Amino acid sequence: MPILANELPADAVHSPVGELVAVVAALREHCPWMGALTHASLVEYLLEEAYEVAETIEAGADEAELQGELGDVLLQVVLHARLAEERGAFAFDDVARGLSAKMVRRNPHVFRPDGSLQESFPATVEEIVQKWDAVKRAERPERKNPFEGIPDALPALARAQKSLDRAERAGFVLPPEIPVPATEEELGGLLFAVVGSARVKGFDAERALRGAVRRYQESYAEQHEK
Repeated sequence: MPILANELPADAVHSPVGELVAVVAALREHCPWMGALTHASLVEYLLEEAYEVAETIEAGADEAELQGELGDVLLQVVLHARLAEERGAFAFDDVARGLSAKMVRRNPHVFRPDGSLQESFPATVEEIVQKWDAVKRAERPERKNPFEGIPDALPALARAQKSLDRAERAGFVLPPEIPVPATEEELGGLLFAVVGSARVKGFDAERALRGAVRRYQESYAEQHEK
């Protein structure tokens, strides 16, 4: 049976996270709108809140606004965990414990298997990335393609960049480079102009880039099947 809001231990409720979990549990019990939420109906809010955090950071908003936006993302996590707890699957504490264990497991350059700190740490980001990739490969040995695990729902530009990051680490051939602007602002203008040109031609820039990424990923599979 799921724990009801009024059944939470007092020490849990009086911690900031415990109080939030209790508030969400009470809302699920007593607020018809909250009570009607499902994992599926929450997806749009999770995406919206994540984009709002990104916008807040990129716009250089003040700390109070960032704090509020991060709280909105945390609310989504607590809500999903509460839904799972109500059906007896897992609770927020399980999510937190699982995440802590994964961070320890995937960062052997910082932690020993028991969670204690290593005596020394790697000097370069390259070493860290190599260790991280090695641990991920050990966790999912069935994954032979470096692009597996990249969400299909990512916007095309983000999917393209993540695919190229994975390809470079896997030693796969990268597309030929072309001269790029010297600043991100100039790059943004160039990308915006490309979208504008695509629109004039009647092309869908997002769909076109998705297709290019898909063909690039397929070329990796074709080369490694030979």
